[in-house]
Amino acid sequence: MTKITSSTPLISANNLTCIREERLLFDELSFDIMPGDIVQIEGPNGSGKTSLLRILAGLSRPYSGDVLYLKHNIIRSRDEFNQNLLYLGHLAGVKSELTAEENLNFNLRISGYDDYRTSDILAKVNLSGFEEALAGHLSAGQHRRTALARLWHTNCKIWILDEPFTAIDKIGVEELEQLFMEHANRGGCVIITTHQDMSLITEPNLRKITLDYRFI
Repeated sequence: MTKITSSTPLISANNLTCIREERLLFDELSFDIMPGDIVQIEGPNGSGKTSLLRILAGLSRPYSGDVLYLKHNIIRSRDEFNQNLLYLGHLAGVKSELTAEENLNFNLRISGYDDYRTSDILAKVNLSGFEEALAGHLSAGQHRRTALARLWHTNCKIWILDEPFTAIDKIGVEELEQLFMEHANRGGCVIITTHQDMSLITEPNLRKITLDYRFI
């Protein structure tokens, strides 16, 4: 396993170009994300924020350019990269026919974790008392909290989160921001999209990458 140091970028984007439905979203985009970075991808709807996150997570291929994990192409270091990646998309990804506890159990077990107390983790996202409630009966905010609960029990260094604050109230947003800072201070990184202002995270912890909508 590659050793992670404070001077080595966790992720490097090298000249990324993305084309979707014959429209150029961004081109020759390059940046490094270091241990301790919290990076907000911002821009108007349709500017390519989700596309960029999916490329960084290795879920989509760029038209050109490369993504590196610890200076190694993520395609060639796929197994090690995936072991250090936690990706949560814009949709909560919660199965309505399972309870909140069963959803969390499923996600933790497929990630290789077997030593945890589900009730303790759900309590951290204010779902105490809803452990055995079917997800189909939960609110949109509770769906999002069920998905986000994984953040409180993971060893992954790289968090890539698409609109994690959706349907989360002000207190929940502040709790997430605090968690992001704790993760960054432990040498991890957080890459997010959000339309909300973050009140707790300021420079030097927070970096922003702005994408513009291209009409051509």
